[in-house]
Amino acid sequence: MAKKIIAGNWKMNMEHAEAILLVKEVADFCKGQDLHLHDTEVIIAPPAIYLQEASKITSENRRLSIAAQNCSEQDGGAFTGEISATMVKNVGVEAVILGHSERRQFFGDTNELVNLKVKKAIEKGLVPIFCVGEMLEDRKNGKFKEVVAEQINEGLKGIHRTEIQQVVVAYEPVWAIGTGETASPEQAQEMHGFIRNLLAKNFNSAIAMDISILYGGSVKPDNARELFGQPDVDGGLIGGASLKAESFNELIRIGKEVLR
Repeated sequence: MAKKIIAGNWKMNMEHAEAILLVKEVADFCKGQDLHLHDTEVIIAPPAIYLQEASKITSENRRLSIAAQNCSEQDGGAFTGEISATMVKNVGVEAVILGHSERRQFFGDTNELVNLKVKKAIEKGLVPIFCVGEMLEDRKNGKFKEVVAEQINEGLKGIHRTEIQQVVVAYEPVWAIGTGETASPEQAQEMHGFIRNLLAKNFNSAIAMDISILYGGSVKPDNARELFGQPDVDGGLIGGASLKAESFNELIRIGKEVLR
């Protein structure tokens, strides 16, 4: 059975003091919850500059882990501004978001490059949170499944069956990220079911059932219950609502209650 996950992607937000306070507030909330590794896992992805300090805060909290928002496909060298998977791993980080639509759209991360990053993350013992999703134009012209299938087929190309279970997939319709628009529960389930069936075809059915597929795209406490209640939705990759302890902790509580 797929692990249930509530993950918060802070993107390029938070000054130092408020960032550390938020990590502590979420950590304290998780300590008071009946959360277990086999139940609901909570992940926070702060900006890279806060990773080490955030990891120290959560190091003794088995209910909460830290993710990076990106890493290089390279081991090291003359790549100004880049951060390697080894560097990320060495400061206590356990996961890394890869292929997010903003990386694809604004920084030129192609399916091929994302594939190299996923392989590197797996090699270094990190959990890749592998993002896929269609643009509004793709949705309107009916090519959204084709686009997502291409992202999955190319982004996970060459990943062995023994490695794929280390990967978390996040479906984020680009038209619903930061726009206030949200896919309906039925639209989310349609795409999550499609992704799971594709993973079953590429690997096998048992493996596909064990892979966590998260929904991202303007998830908030007032719509999370219906989204998380869909059979193939295993949690959420949360954007704006992860920037406040009150809303993110409420999503954690809803996830624990609803996700099965």
